[in-house]
Amino acid sequence: MEPTDLRYHEEHEWIRVDGKQATMGISNFAQDALGDIVFIDMPKVGTTVAAGQQIGEVESTKTTSSIYTPVSGKIVNVNTNLKDHPEVVNADPYGKGWIAVIELSDPGQVTALMTAAQYEQFLKK
Repeated sequence: MEPTDLRYHEEHEWIRVDGKQATMGISNFAQDALGDIVFIDMPKVGTTVAAGQQIGEVESTKTTSSIYTPVSGKIVNVNTNLKDHPEVVNADPYGKGWIAVIELSDPGQVTALMTAAQYEQFLKK
């Protein structure tokens, strides 16, 4: 069961909105599909991003996968702990494994993302 306080993107990223900021990461489904994560190419703080844009990559022992931002805005923080400990994303994708914080330029984009129930249905396709 996916956390119900989050919104989900079809590329398997999640966001947690707090005021005008959204913390994002990759879903449990994504980290499980990737396997053991060994490196994360993080976005740079201060970068302006558009919804759907690639902002980084996750490398695992199996493959490399792009990270896409579900919303538009400006990167205001990144999880620097992941540089030395990318495996945290495997262990806690919705908590300590967050990737970036985005200051929302269009908060209305959040409603276009999937709820937890919609994301679970999407995964069954």
